[in-house]
Amino acid sequence: MRKMRGCKVLLGILLMVTQVWSIEIKSLAQAVNEAGRQRMLTQRMLKDYAMIGIGNTFGNPKEDLKKVTEMFEDHLKGLTAFATDPETKKSLEEQRRLWEPIKKMLAEPPTKDRAAELQGKLDALLKAANTTTVLFAKQTGKKSGEIINISGRQRMLSQRMANLYMLKVWGINDPKFKEKMNAAMKLFDDSLKKLIASDLNTPEISKLLNRVKKNFMFFQIMNKSQSKFIPSLIYKKSNEILKDMNTVTGLYAAQKVQ
Repeated sequence: MRKMRGCKVLLGILLMVTQVWSIEIKSLAQAVNEAGRQRMLTQRMLKDYAMIGIGNTFGNPKEDLKKVTEMFEDHLKGLTAFATDPETKKSLEEQRRLWEPIKKMLAEPPTKDRAAELQGKLDALLKAANTTTVLFAKQTGKKSGEIINISGRQRMLSQRMANLYMLKVWGINDPKFKEKMNAAMKLFDDSLKKLIASDLNTPEISKLLNRVKKNFMFFQIMNKSQSKFIPSLIYKKSNEILKDMNTVTGLYAAQKVQ
């Protein structure tokens, strides 16, 4: 009997700790930002996984993968606690269902045999995370909600372009590599043009978007070139775009506009 009580107390403590560490969402704008960040994390995980597989330690991908995995779990809990709309709740339940087996795969040493399987699972999770983001964006009822969604998606695309290249360097044979890369780059380019033209831009946002445009040119050159690029350079450029787009998305989310 005492043993059972002890187990219940321990379980209660563990639940309290989990609640303390999960991110607290306080507004719909923040929910759009954080839900959109989940899309990026799915692609960043794959980028880190491939970097570890290649044996490239630039940027400490092993430590980054651990951090990003914990972040995805943390944000999923926070978004689930915040959501009230039934459709949005359902989409988050779908994320949880897809996430559990991925989490187990990421805890194991990367192998080429499982890379393609992981890519497929993470792409399915990306799709589910995108559905959640769009649902939160619609709930804002504001023009800024859609801009936050588009801006946040750029973070994901920066990591997707990078992980596609990393998998190719690793020797993963993806017959749709070129198709996926061209689609990611076109969406990034079209979205960047839309963001640059937005009337919600401040001088700071415009400055950051122009810097992103310059870094994106590297990927455009890379995609047309027959030469092989150094994985660490791809990793670095993708993170520079990610950092700036993360700041831009946060700046859009902070605006109180209709």
